[in-house]
Amino acid sequence: MNPPLPGLGRRLLLASLTTSPLAPRGVRATTLPVPAGDRLGFDVMRRGARLGEHVLTFHRTGETLDVTIRVAVAYSIGPITLYRYRHEAQLRWQGARVVAIDSRTDDNGTHDWMNARPGGGAGLVVQGATVPRYTAPPDAEPSTHWNRVELSAPWINTQTGRLMRPTVTPTGRQSIPTVSGTIAAEGYLLTGDVDLRLWYDAAGWAGLEFSKNGTPVSYLRQA
Repeated sequence: MNPPLPGLGRRLLLASLTTSPLAPRGVRATTLPVPAGDRLGFDVMRRGARLGEHVLTFHRTGETLDVTIRVAVAYSIGPITLYRYRHEAQLRWQGARVVAIDSRTDDNGTHDWMNARPGGGAGLVVQGATVPRYTAPPDAEPSTHWNRVELSAPWINTQTGRLMRPTVTPTGRQSIPTVSGTIAAEGYLLTGDVDLRLWYDAAGWAGLEFSKNGTPVSYLRQA
């Protein structure tokens, strides 16, 4: 048997702020799209089976927004777990600008980390376990997907720290599943540095899908 889900963890981390579908590059919204209840959760699904969940929690103090991301996924056959993935990230926004990122990842026994902090210039200084220190562009956004402005900006990969520049193609309004039923959402196809689909509705990030070994893995938003 081939390894069941090699590289799944990397794909798991690859989350409208203006009147247009994509905000102009370099333009930041003044209000971040924090979800109702300060929580956003997804069931991670493969072939109809729930692998785990991806949960974001939000805490605002004045102009400071702290976001905690936890991803826990396990692939099992019967009582035997063949693959396990854990990721935790802490991010801080000051106003509409991200000012700190810290993450730790256990991808089936392979450990990774990254962090980002303000430097002397306008961009964050980023480093990771496998990524040498560099200064990100001033408009770079973390690849957390909950803030749609990332679709018009370079990405800081929140698992590795790598700078990414995906190509984003709007795919129009589509019906997608959630845990509580089907909704209509605006879709985007991302190619190049990543290969996935994202959806957004009036409440924010609504779904995600990618293929691994020809099998779709999808995020179903929780109620």
